[in-house]
Amino acid sequence: MKTYAQKASEVQRDWYVIDATNQTLGRLATQIATLLRGKHKPTFSPYIDGGDFVIVVNAERIRLTGRKPEQKMYYRHSNYPGGFKAVSFKQLIARHPERVLRFAVKGMLPKTRLGRRQLTKLKIYAGPKHPHAAQQPKVYEPRPRG
Repeated sequence: MKTYAQKASEVQRDWYVIDATNQTLGRLATQIATLLRGKHKPTFSPYIDGGDFVIVVNAERIRLTGRKPEQKMYYRHSNYPGGFKAVSFKQLIARHPERVLRFAVKGMLPKTRLGRRQLTKLKIYAGPKHPHAAQQPKVYEPRPRG
């Protein structure tokens, strides 16, 4: 018996909507990364973009546990002398709530061309509305813990 290898032309993509209200950032990001990569499918291949599209609504209502909302920092550097910038989670969630989740999911995807392509299938919206009704997305229920 031969091992089945999925081809790029055989990929079946679905659309999922996830409500981020009162969800923990890291736990939600792992489930999104799994959907984007296609690891939940029996036809998963690490070298093929076989994942689904994910729409996240209410990204501004995501939460962190403990004292992380005050302590968590996001860093970047402009590659110029003195170009080091730091912004806290509270500032970033107030200004750009969708970036918080995008950074978390990006860190869980491969650091290759394939990972960058998989990240384009992630659509994040701060509020409860999204413009993807024509794709007839299914509501994704996260797996219960335990």
